[in-house]
Amino acid sequence: MSDNKPRNFIEEIIEEDLRTGRFQEVHTRFPPEPNGYLHIGHAKAICLNFGIAKKYHGKCNLRFDDTNPEAEDVEYVEAIKRDIRWLGFDWEDREYFASDYFEQLYEFAVRLIKKGKAYVDDSTPEEIAAMRGTPTQPGVESPYRNRSVEENLDLFERMRQGEFEEGSRVLRAKIDMASPNMHLRDPIMYRIKKVAHHRTGTKWCIYPMYDFAHGQSDAIEHITHSLCSLEFRHHRPLYEWFIRELELFPSRQIEFARLNLSYTIMSKRRLKRLVEEGYVAGWDDPRMPTLSGMRRRGYPPTAIREFAERVGIAKRDNVIDLSLLEFCVREELNKTTPRIMAVLRPLKVVITNYPEGQVEQMEIVNNPEDPAMGGRTIPFSRELYIEQTDFMEEAPKKFFRLKPSGMVRLKAAYIIRCDEVVKDEAGQIVELRCTYFPESRSGQDYSGLKVKGTIHWVSASHALPAQARLYDRLFLDPAPDQHEGHDFIEFINPQSLEVLDPIWVEPSVQGAQPGQAYQFLRMGYFCVDPDSTTDKLVFNRTATLKDSWAKISQK
Repeated sequence: MSDNKPRNFIEEIIEEDLRTGRFQEVHTRFPPEPNGYLHIGHAKAICLNFGIAKKYHGKCNLRFDDTNPEAEDVEYVEAIKRDIRWLGFDWEDREYFASDYFEQLYEFAVRLIKKGKAYVDDSTPEEIAAMRGTPTQPGVESPYRNRSVEENLDLFERMRQGEFEEGSRVLRAKIDMASPNMHLRDPIMYRIKKVAHHRTGTKWCIYPMYDFAHGQSDAIEHITHSLCSLEFRHHRPLYEWFIRELELFPSRQIEFARLNLSYTIMSKRRLKRLVEEGYVAGWDDPRMPTLSGMRRRGYPPTAIREFAERVGIAKRDNVIDLSLLEFCVREELNKTTPRIMAVLRPLKVVITNYPEGQVEQMEIVNNPEDPAMGGRTIPFSRELYIEQTDFMEEAPKKFFRLKPSGMVRLKAAYIIRCDEVVKDEAGQIVELRCTYFPESRSGQDYSGLKVKGTIHWVSASHALPAQARLYDRLFLDPAPDQHEGHDFIEFINPQSLEVLDPIWVEPSVQGAQPGQAYQFLRMGYFCVDPDSTTDKLVFNRTATLKDSWAKISQK
């Protein structure tokens, strides 16, 4: 290859395979099980498989591992396809399902029975588990292991026809009950499941196990490099045994470390529990590590791809700090989002010497990082909203925002001075009465006044009411599912969502569509949520402007 980037170990293997002629091309696949939504861990595998194919001018298939009808659903199939496209990858016309190969896989099983390499076992699941032995003790052969080929063929066909109850029989490979590799101790190839399949309906009542379907599906599609996470390295000898016995195309399996992220869980089963028990509002809740959740939160796909690139490909499992992902998100949004002014916790300001009814249009740039994004005008009037935190009645010496008798610049507008603080009966500050200096307008300032602080604002009569959902990390612990004797639910962050309603945003966002991202000046990155209506926008906080989590978590 011509690029100068260092090769990872997978690329080195592939280039050696191409150089030696082991393979003439590169053909990979991404094989998700449609039993849940994809998460950030899958994003790494997607970027790797599609990225490798692109780098070596090869192909990457999308193949759904739909061998377990109890857990699978067409909803998940469609969500997976949507997420992969959103990430920026295209499988073209190569969309496959393991269920496409059910007849072929059945014939493969019959072939192994005829070779004396597979048998029907009537033992119960508990008996089979006990017969497997332990890592230090060999297993015990099933009493049904030496059935004749004819009897096994008959029983397997009758399994297919639905004569037997679930759990009453399985088909097992006949390998080696004394093997030090537990996966080679006569593994189960087929089990009876009288459950309708989302694609094949009730045509089948026996389904292949993943370990039998996976390698053969790769072989059928002539996958050259089967890239798997590390937990499958002990399964590889079994996959290779099936391929040898069936004399199929020998894909090369290479294992890499899966993505583990701090403050995050990656188990689909546990993510499903969060959804079903109502700890989150669905698979696309912006606090979820799912790609649909990250999309709804406003994470750009470019940032996720950059994150996957920075994490790299390793041979050993490790845990990546969530802050790296958040950094990639901020870095991308800083370059690409327009700035707007929004006040999340409003405090009213009345400029007493500004003419009633007068409105001026103030010019402001959309993104100082990108001059090509141009500028806009925002209305300025006598009554404004500022952030409550931008005023302190008893301010410390180095507080450079607004305080009694203090002055501050309003972004892209005028310098104002606070003359009076108005409070309600409870003693809460409800209004500031201020003076503005007409000669201090931004870009035309000849007032001679010097101020150290600049704050944002919106015109009270022009601003749009909206809702802000401030999302934070879902868990307080960096490894919520790694504490023996504790349920990961115990570590949920009770402050992972704060809803502010109403907030006030400048009128330029009128009509913004779901997914549109902005930087709220001084407040963070936000995007428009699909819950928005024509009457009221809903904004999700994608990220704060800086990583403040370290400070918070150390308190």
